[in-house]
Amino acid sequence: MKSIIIYESTHHGNTKKLVDVIAERHNVDTAGIENAGSVDLSGYDMVGLAAGIAFGKFYSRMEEFAAKIPSGSRVFLLYTCGNPSGGYVKSITRTLESNGVKVVGNYGCKGYDTYGPFKLIGGIAKGHPTEEEILGAVSFYGKISREE
Repeated sequence: MKSIIIYESTHHGNTKKLVDVIAERHNVDTAGIENAGSVDLSGYDMVGLAAGIAFGKFYSRMEEFAAKIPSGSRVFLLYTCGNPSGGYVKSITRTLESNGVKVVGNYGCKGYDTYGPFKLIGGIAKGHPTEEEILGAVSFYGKISREE
């Protein structure tokens, strides 16, 4: 199974920590969102979209990129956020599925967050993602890559 993860990890590099370990352990290609437009996705069996969360959904550049993924593609979603209370994949999933893309799963965990008012209190979710959360992402990828 040949996979690539397109990522956007701008705040504290939380999401990139997940991406880097998955890539290392499972021989997955990666590309930052700034280079994603030049990637030929047709050569991949599965595409991962990985980003932080802002205002309850994936970063806007990732949402825009999702709309360009070819119909018939298989996609998985990864995210980190200060408070993983759920619902963060709804918007991007709706975009993908409306274009004929199959979403095969998602994994999210806490990530250190100092955005907006959280900066005043020194941030939330300090120390995240933890090693256990990172390994959870690796395990998640291993499971969905075997379901081909």
